[in-house]
Amino acid sequence: MQLASTTWTLPSGWASPLATELDSAGTLVCVFGPSEQATVAAALADVRAAFPRSTIAGCSTAGEIAGDSVYDDTLVVTVARFDRAWVRLATAPVSGAEQSFEAGSALGRELLGDELRSVTVLSDGLQVNGSELVRGLLAELPAEVTVSGGLAGDGARFERTWVLVDGAPVSGVVTAIGLYGPVVVTTGSRGGWDPFGPERRVTRSVGNVLYELDGRPALELYKEYLGDLAAGLPGTALLFPLAVRVGGDEADPLVRTVLSVDEQAQSMTFAGDVPQGCLARLMRANTDRLIRGAHDAATAAGEGMAGDGPALVLAISCVGRRLVLKQRVDEEVEATLEAMPPGSAQIGFYSYGEISPSGLSLCELHNQTMTLTTVREADA
Repeated sequence: MQLASTTWTLPSGWASPLATELDSAGTLVCVFGPSEQATVAAALADVRAAFPRSTIAGCSTAGEIAGDSVYDDTLVVTVARFDRAWVRLATAPVSGAEQSFEAGSALGRELLGDELRSVTVLSDGLQVNGSELVRGLLAELPAEVTVSGGLAGDGARFERTWVLVDGAPVSGVVTAIGLYGPVVVTTGSRGGWDPFGPERRVTRSVGNVLYELDGRPALELYKEYLGDLAAGLPGTALLFPLAVRVGGDEADPLVRTVLSVDEQAQSMTFAGDVPQGCLARLMRANTDRLIRGAHDAATAAGEGMAGDGPALVLAISCVGRRLVLKQRVDEEVEATLEAMPPGSAQIGFYSYGEISPSGLSLCELHNQTMTLTTVREADA
């Protein structure tokens, strides 16, 4: 596997030339950039022209990751040319949360094939229920196929996101990258948030929309905890995610981030399911624990690596983590890259939701985590 990376900014242009010599039917080009399409239209056209035979995949972000740094308003590009493995890209529409399961199912059916090793999902970040999307994928894919990925971002604005289709930015779609043949794919996902306040029962919810906690309107109760910060909803909710436990007192919690609020219904819409009857508790940040969590995610991903040589590292972290870490945000991507083999190429983005295996689960939709997917072509 051969790797090359570069970045593009306005008005500086490309930091280094695009590695056109790596263009092939066995090449994956990963591209992440700002949600304002006009800003990067010319640069995306450059990428399409440079890699006509390659598979180009990517999405908008709440911050771009390249190497050990985090950027804004930058197009980041990493090219991975495989010697023996091959790549396919599938696309499905999703114009509302109710279409999420079928979108995932359609992607799984399209990518299913001999020697499929992994599926990496890049989804519209605002019009999808990530939990249902994952369930749809898992319904079609064998247990041995690794599923990971994330939901596109739009800073802390929550207005528009895009995903690349044929190298061009499109809203309302989900794409999935299938890797086949002799590749080794590993994942790691960790949080670092601290719970606080009482645990409450979800007494009314529908899918990813939460209406009541302990019989009280969810938004009303949430605003009580946020105090003055409630005026900044839904953006300020990123600082106080919700931990939900579905399987009782001993179950590991899943973290959920708010995507939108409905003042009239006093409800909150999350990136993934908040099942009725589950237990929920607010969480808040500890910056040192967040950075340590990122390192632990990299350690977990590294444990499954086989062979020598650099890896392609896809790092997907949550926009809420970035808002908390502020000027220390580079430390979490430095921590992940340091745990990777020398020469590895790390690329990724800050997201509205992360998709990764967790514990005994084949895959889950997470929020407020650092999630890593590493890819290395197996030794001949």
